[in-house]
Amino acid sequence: MTEVKSEITLKFNELPEATPAPNKKVELLLTDQNGVVFTALINAKSWRKAEADATAFSDWGGSISGKLGQRTVNGFEVVDAGIKVFEKKAKEPKEEVTAVSSEAMPV
Repeated sequence: MTEVKSEITLKFNELPEATPAPNKKVELLLTDQNGVVFTALINAKSWRKAEADATAFSDWGGSISGKLGQRTVNGFEVVDAGIKVFEKKAKEPKEEVTAVSSEAMPV
């Protein structure tokens, strides 16, 4: 029998609401576009760093990754979850390439 691991990454652009939880953790609830609720326990220290990064960056995105856990009443839990907030870099405009015909080039 093949062993399969279900991993999940939830992306967000607004910090989810955090609720204090036991053992220096915070509980985060994220709802996807279909109304499915994902519950994740994150280390409080990681949460504080994510909050600080979101404040420091003018344009940012974030993600929570972990293993897809048990089904809950409204959705699923994310086990061994981690959080990351990253700065979105402005895309550099592409330079326009103009074709130069061989006739226009001096010999």
